Amino acid sequence: MKLSTKFVKVILVILLVIGGIGTYYYLQRGEVSTDDATIDGRTVVLSPKVQGYIKALYIQDNQMVKTGDVLLEIDPTDYIIRLDRARAALAAAKAAANASNNKLETITISAPSDMNAAQAQVVSAEATWEKTLSDKKRMESLFDEGACSRQQLDQAIATEKSDRATLEKLRANLRSVTTVPSVVAAAKDTSDQLQAQVSQAQADLAQAEFDLSNTKIIAPMDGRITKRSIEIGSYVQIGQQLTSLVGTELWVVANFKENQLEYMQPGQAVDIRIDTFPDVKLHGKVDSIQSGTGAYFSLFPAENATGNFVKTVQRIPVKIVFDSPPEETLLLGSGMSVIPTVHTERSGAKL
Repeated sequence: MKLSTKFVKVILVILLVIGGIGTYYYLQRGEVSTDDATIDGRTVVLSPKVQGYIKALYIQDNQMVKTGDVLLEIDPTDYIIRLDRARAALAAAKAAANASNNKLETITISAPSDMNAAQAQVVSAEATWEKTLSDKKRMESLFDEGACSRQQLDQAIATEKSDRATLEKLRANLRSVTTVPSVVAAAKDTSDQLQAQVSQAQADLAQAEFDLSNTKIIAPMDGRITKRSIEIGSYVQIGQQLTSLVGTELWVVANFKENQLEYMQPGQAVDIRIDTFPDVKLHGKVDSIQSGTGAYFSLFPAENATGNFVKTVQRIPVKIVFDSPPEETLLLGSGMSVIPTVHTERSGAKL
């Protein structure tokens, strides 16, 4: 009788264990969980685009800032001077370009008129010289015949010589004005060159204005200041890391085993527990699943084609977003450990 009672107790214990396992499996069916998960978020490393001494600092460690807030200022004195020089250089370049353009317009209009006038003067001078040449020859004939005096002949010779010199001078002037196309082209080249200098001066001015604006470091998004490494009076270089800004938009990156993803898909509900706040349960949903394992995208991925191969279960990152932003009192930050539980639907479509 004692044996049968003890046997019945053993059977009852076994049934209770089996019942407990069955109940747990029933309650947990459709749920996939992992403790290899952390909070992630957007982090921006703030660096200056100009160099100089820190003149003003408006941030402290772990301070909350808003988009557009001025975080710090670099001494702008040198950049204000460069801006004034750029403005003066642009004004000088514009003045030179305007003078060159005016000269080009004048040459373009007056040069053809000068050439026409020179041609007309040559024609007139040729007619005058031909007449005085004829008079000279006639006077030479009359002198030979004794019909005119020596003085009259000398006067005719002098007049012809003077008119011939005038003609040669006017012909030389005509040859110089016939270079109008090249003169206009040269003036246009000069005008283009000075206009290019104006463009260069405008670019220098824009760069000076840009550099001056960059003496103020502006917050690109809402977030919290971390790892501040500068103080007032510090000299900073271009690209130097000044501080980091951790955004307020947070999500969870959970590394599930590959055999846990059979029924997982975007949009499924997720319960999220945070190690720091074990009594708090947040809610979210699966946003996306990475197309590749974490090991595949590591700096030195495993090379399974060499050596002895040992199969290991791979983990695949899954991005989980919160249904609503967590309360600020929770003080959540990137890297904090969480335990997400995804409510999968086994009857749903597989990945």
